[in-house]
Amino acid sequence: MNEIKNTSQFQLAIEAVEALSLEDQGMVLEIIKRRIYQQRRKELLEEIGLVRQEYAEGNVKFGSVEDFLEELDG
Repeated sequence: MNEIKNTSQFQLAIEAVEALSLEDQGMVLEIIKRRIYQQRRKELLEEIGLVRQEYAEGNVKFGSVEDFLEELDG
């Protein structure tokens, strides 16, 4: 049921954008692209923070691919 609701909301959003002028549609596209970029950047920065924390705590190991594969098998 939730999927149907989401699809309806998605369809409504598409229809609302299609009702705009081409210039406004372009502006909507640029705004969405910018927001997606900002969200991805935020997620990447959070991930980098976690990796740095793991490194600072000594929870990061270095080695070759062979070392990694051995650890997976062992």
